[in-house]
Amino acid sequence: MIIKMNHMSFTVSNLEKSIDFYQNVLGLKLVDVDYREKSFSEQVTGIKGAHLKIAYLETSNCAVELIQYLSPEGCKLDARSCNVGSAHVCFFVENFNEMVDKLRKKKVVFAGVPSIVSAGPNKGRGVLYFEDPDSNTIEFISCEVVEQ
Repeated sequence: MIIKMNHMSFTVSNLEKSIDFYQNVLGLKLVDVDYREKSFSEQVTGIKGAHLKIAYLETSNCAVELIQYLSPEGCKLDARSCNVGSAHVCFFVENFNEMVDKLRKKKVVFAGVPSIVSAGPNKGRGVLYFEDPDSNTIEFISCEVVEQ
């Protein structure tokens, strides 16, 4: 059952390393790796000859577009200054405790302790945060309100 479909796009410094993380740790499937049109890439980066390499990954409840900025020979390109999307990835999971256990077994380091949301639209749901290899924040929220 799909509770919510999310789509995020953000920059990464090493596309292959990030693809590996999203496939092996989060279980997303790689759909495609492509390059953006040159004129679009130059417009976004402000550098002639620069291009964007993009990987598309997805599951039933999340689609992620990882973008790596590649500079032409002899140029330096700061991907952080060219961010074209969100650096926050949100997943809704059916079994929150199972997801926490799975991530612990994969040696994922959480940013804080998995907890219950105290206010707002997700009040009463389990939530946990950690970071991907490029320090983009990953947030998991339980689909169901957790018994307190």
